Amino acid sequence: MRVVAGTFGGRPLRTLAGQTTRPTTDKVKGAIFNMIGPYFEGGRVLDLYAGSGSLAIEAISRGMTEAILVERHRKAQAIIQENIKMTKAPSQFQLLKMEADKAIERLEGTFDLVLLDPPYAREEIVSTIEHLEKKNLLATDAMLVCETDKAVALPEKIVTVELWKQKVYGISKVSVYVR
Repeated sequence: MRVVAGTFGGRPLRTLAGQTTRPTTDKVKGAIFNMIGPYFEGGRVLDLYAGSGSLAIEAISRGMTEAILVERHRKAQAIIQENIKMTKAPSQFQLLKMEADKAIERLEGTFDLVLLDPPYAREEIVSTIEHLEKKNLLATDAMLVCETDKAVALPEKIVTVELWKQKVYGISKVSVYVR
């Protein structure tokens, strides 16, 4: 796995062996960013189920200014820290070592891009977006990228966000919501 494009493009990323995380393939990652960008002029990104940190690192590589990564598993946290170190831009990243719900309670400010790839897709995505909305963490024109198994059916609208684009890539489905 590697950073697909931008400032860190081509640099290798470490992933966690086993079933704790499901890393997004380079192909799907590239497709996601082509759907939503592909490049940004600043902004804050929140990766609530960070895994290896690959998606947040890609967002920073493509022009986002600041990334908050949330991960509860210790081994994944160590991989994220190694991947952040590889960027040589650690000040742009903050790793919160906790459950997503606890992180949402502590977060401040708003996020322009939210990346959601939770282990229990539909139920977790809907409740997480509701929680983000309740805590006023979504920017006026926020974009939320949800990666699920292709069989998962997400609603057209969740609180103040509406489904904008949806594509299937192999076994994965990417749903993009906008405010």
